[in-house]
Amino acid sequence: MTIEKTLNGTELTINLIGRLDTTTAPKLEAELKHSISGIKKLVLDFSALEYLSSAGLRVLLAAQKVMNKQGEMIIRNVNETIADIFEITGFCDVLTIE
Repeated sequence: MTIEKTLNGTELTINLIGRLDTTTAPKLEAELKHSISGIKKLVLDFSALEYLSSAGLRVLLAAQKVMNKQGEMIIRNVNETIADIFEITGFCDVLTIE
């Protein structure tokens, strides 16, 4: 998985490319811990994300909990497969998905 970041003031956009799974979730978790201090709006762009596992869901949930305290988190450009995962797991009720 490749992580591309764009910082615009207190808005951070992270573009995820590839697979967010057991192998790559720790990479995203470390990147988020390092990057979201002081961020008011976190945008995760999933336009190039091909796969999302339960390990990836755990990282998203942890990020959502942090952002609930300091701002907002939005997930954009979700493909049909990942949208189904969010629906089945109930994450569509917890996350803001555009």
